[in-house]
Amino acid sequence: MKKVDNKHSNDEIRELILQFFYERASKATSLRGKKGSSIKMKDIKAGLKALHSFNDSQIVSNLTYLLSQDWVQEEIEKKSFTTPKGVLMPSETHYYSITAAGTDKIEGPGRFTPKRFSGINIEAVGSVVTIGDGNQINVKFKETAQKLSELRNAVTQTNELNDEVKLDIVTDIDSIQDQLAKPNPNKTVIETLWSGIEKGAAVATLAEIIHKVAPYIIALFS
Repeated sequence: MKKVDNKHSNDEIRELILQFFYERASKATSLRGKKGSSIKMKDIKAGLKALHSFNDSQIVSNLTYLLSQDWVQEEIEKKSFTTPKGVLMPSETHYYSITAAGTDKIEGPGRFTPKRFSGINIEAVGSVVTIGDGNQINVKFKETAQKLSELRNAVTQTNELNDEVKLDIVTDIDSIQDQLAKPNPNKTVIETLWSGIEKGAAVATLAEIIHKVAPYIIALFS
């Protein structure tokens, strides 16, 4: 019998649950069913217990959070059946799947991602541009953001890191990109995030790209 996982924080559990839904959707051949992108709760629990030894409480509480943030969605299939006595009884089956926002959280923004600052007068707060990965950043940080995008791609492609570590690094890179949308990014936040990225990405295949990106990031908080 596998031991219950006690090593991961709630944030890490949420990331792994979202990754579970993302991989499910990427391999799906139908919307529902055995190979569907939408999955029942019992199958979610079985899959996450097999992969990570999470218990029911860890799964349900963190899935509830992902639902509240619209990274995962719930669909209810309503049916009815007739009992042997002729009584019509309603029946509901609940399915769960990753949303477009959840997919963007894993992959990063793309061409079809809605504009992040819709409804905000960008001209009033500074000049914002959209770079190749779909991120919108302040124009004065354009080159830095592009270097971060290169690092993000390198992290996802390396074979020296497992998926859990990749997810941590990519999430931190995206958080720095978010700071670069501001005219005055939070230096403390960027320094903390970059420290974690350097530690997590300390492998041979990423050494060169980390060396190239570091001066751009350090310049933001030095």
